[in-house]
Amino acid sequence: MSQIFHRSTNTFAKLSIYGSIFIIGGILAVIIAVNRSGYVTQAGVTREQPVPFSHQHHVAAIGVDCRYCHTTVETAAVAGIPPTKTCMNCHSQIWSTSPMLEPVRDSYRTDKSIRWIRVHDLPDFAYFNHSIHVTKGVGCSTCHGQVDRMPLVWQHSSLQMEWCLDCHRKPEKYVRPREQVFNMEYEPPADQIALGKQLVKDYKIQSLTSCSTCHR
Repeated sequence: MSQIFHRSTNTFAKLSIYGSIFIIGGILAVIIAVNRSGYVTQAGVTREQPVPFSHQHHVAAIGVDCRYCHTTVETAAVAGIPPTKTCMNCHSQIWSTSPMLEPVRDSYRTDKSIRWIRVHDLPDFAYFNHSIHVTKGVGCSTCHGQVDRMPLVWQHSSLQMEWCLDCHRKPEKYVRPREQVFNMEYEPPADQIALGKQLVKDYKIQSLTSCSTCHR
């Protein structure tokens, strides 16, 4: 019986199979890259707020401590958003007639909260407790970035699970002395790993990576 297909068909079939593998691999690589990009994670995206509050001005220029506004960061799961009264402690005297701050004054007069746009918004199925991270020596800038350099706040990190697990698996890479947690100018020392291992021991930090740690 004569051969139905030409010999070149074998080469074409092999090229098609190998080509399909590369194409599928390329598609998967693109999907992973897009999933990790700021387009999906919103990392690096500046959020417009009802009042253009500048952390760069308040933290870096004036020296306001994180805890002055985020009062529950050391004691509760959420860091807390300051009430309007906290703003008015200063702005009843400073920039008290500025048109830009009229929403703040109106909120204070009417006792209606300003509807701030949340920047770091974890999904409901992920549990995060600020107080335990602060207690264990995780600095504000480790997760939130250099907010003291942000005129308007943006999300510094991806907040994806692999980002969380990187710290949970090797906390010695990130922890710092507790007295440096709120220091926005803190720089990890050259011997960070050695220091981190000692802090992990001193602070009794566990490498928690089970699903129930965050998904409760």
